[in-house]
Amino acid sequence: MDAKTQGCRRGTERQTKISTNTYVTDGFLKTYFLPKLKESKTLQACGKSEKTERDFYQSLSKLAEHYNIEPMHTTQFDYPYNMTLAMWDAEEKLKQRVLNWQEIRLLQDSKKTYFISEEKYNTGTTLYYIPIEPLYQMLHDPKRKRNAQLLLSVCSYLYHIADIPYFRQENSYLYWMYEMHKEWVEEDDTEEEEMYKSEFSKAEMIGDCIEQKIFNSVNLQVFQHRLSAFKSRDAFDHECWQVACTALELYIQYPQESIFRNASVQHDPNNEEDENETIGMEKYISFISHTKGWLYESIADSINNEFNEYGTMQEPTICKCFDGRDIMNTSLNFENKLFALLDDMCSLLYNYETTRK
Repeated sequence: MDAKTQGCRRGTERQTKISTNTYVTDGFLKTYFLPKLKESKTLQACGKSEKTERDFYQSLSKLAEHYNIEPMHTTQFDYPYNMTLAMWDAEEKLKQRVLNWQEIRLLQDSKKTYFISEEKYNTGTTLYYIPIEPLYQMLHDPKRKRNAQLLLSVCSYLYHIADIPYFRQENSYLYWMYEMHKEWVEEDDTEEEEMYKSEFSKAEMIGDCIEQKIFNSVNLQVFQHRLSAFKSRDAFDHECWQVACTALELYIQYPQESIFRNASVQHDPNNEEDENETIGMEKYISFISHTKGWLYESIADSINNEFNEYGTMQEPTICKCFDGRDIMNTSLNFENKLFALLDDMCSLLYNYETTRK
């Protein structure tokens, strides 16, 4: 009993090797598991019928052809899983293929069941305000006058063709904001009142001056010549040249397109309830005096407070109906390029002062 226990030794003989005919890991990865999907409210409302399913697949085929995707074969499954699975598959493929894809909806009226797709340019919470005071300063800077002339052509395109609102136009949103803040300053009896009034006078004077210049259509006539003759000497020159190239390309490719061409909601300015529910594009896209200093910060605070009261935002949107009628081959390519141009233009003018020597 007190002898030392002998431990179990491992034998030299090994278990016969047994393996599958193929690699197990590869086999697992190649296995396709269908998702467990919840039936949508739309499908619940449609109800089962041969016509519903026939219309569904006909509309799906048109949608797939338009967007050049290959739909999953789901007709072998029972209703409603077949249609739910087909919708899920189409959505996943559209997310990957269509840049501005937003959603697809299945509608049913008294005649048929069909898809509607929605494409939208997402502007986020960006204020696309192009400051013109830096351009005014550039015109009076001997080292940057050539830059200013080139950017005048860009601004003329944005003003005349892209239809960007200008803050000195009485029907513009920012005109009303400037007037409101000007009245507040005049009502306040403070030591800074005269300084504040001078800021408004400066904004109005420079605003009228620059509008008069970009209103001149000659800027568009000589756009190509100015760009061809422009020589880049430093990084700022190159940035101006790139912005101008983009603008000229848009002007040539879309000579009559406005930034509001695909506005998602048509506003009635006399409908106060409509104004309180949606932020119109004209409110966050505009030329502005400046985007620095107390005046802009004061106006921006008022705008942000007002926007917080809104429920939705107007954005460039395209809806396509796949009900058997011809489908317009429209896209948001213009908006993708134009909003990128506005971003670059805003940054260029905002940062101009830091490049001055």
